[in-house]
Amino acid sequence: MAGGAVTELSSGKMFGGYNKRYKHYSNTLGCSMNFHIYFPNSDSNKSFPVLYWLSGLTCTDENFIFKSGAQRAASEHGVALIAPDTSPRGLNVEGEADSWDFGVGAGFYLNATQEKWKNWRMYDYVVKELPKLLSDSFPQLDTSKASIFGHSMGGHGALTIYLKNLDKYKSVSAFAPVANPTNCPWGQKAFTNYLGDNKSEWEDYDATHLVTKFPGVSASILIVQGEDDKFLHGQLLPGKFEEACKNANVPLLLRFQPG
Repeated sequence: MAGGAVTELSSGKMFGGYNKRYKHYSNTLGCSMNFHIYFPNSDSNKSFPVLYWLSGLTCTDENFIFKSGAQRAASEHGVALIAPDTSPRGLNVEGEADSWDFGVGAGFYLNATQEKWKNWRMYDYVVKELPKLLSDSFPQLDTSKASIFGHSMGGHGALTIYLKNLDKYKSVSAFAPVANPTNCPWGQKAFTNYLGDNKSEWEDYDATHLVTKFPGVSASILIVQGEDDKFLHGQLLPGKFEEACKNANVPLLLRFQPG
């Protein structure tokens, strides 16, 4: 499949719109990739703003589309949902599927610098290749009006991508994000393997560090976090991000929910 050609794999009606799954060859990642789009209402001629969803560890492009029920709100508000996969697949790099928190299903939305993992360039895929593909292939999507959100590893991806591209996204929100990956086991494992031992390169993909470098945030960042989340204190560390936002004078709404 040539780069840029998009093939529809499935389509299902929901809340007056359609969940559609597509496949294309990614030149950025060097493999075929799947992604989902929820189109709110196909009867209309108007274009839809887009909301990118980034999923967490072990997920594919399907989890959010199948489980969230977000299509109801998207339909009501006339927003298209875009759900990419979480890593390259099918490259058969040695060790890529040895653990659930690294490799396949665990791209961490960064551009790897280590030779072995050179195809793990999910940052460029989400920020550059996918929006251009959507813009070229789907005239009903207005990719100039975009926002981004995600969960866990995807919350980390949403926060870091937003902070580094304030001109590209109108808002960001995250559910239980990995907010300070340089200080947690998930992040340290992934960053060591993908980026090597240079800690200053790690900080380029850590929202808690980035918020001090890109403080020009106008819209409030929203984080929703469950109080009983078993990963809250060891892996997610929203308090560190909250502290950094206060120091940088960046507007943050950190909402703790019971359970």
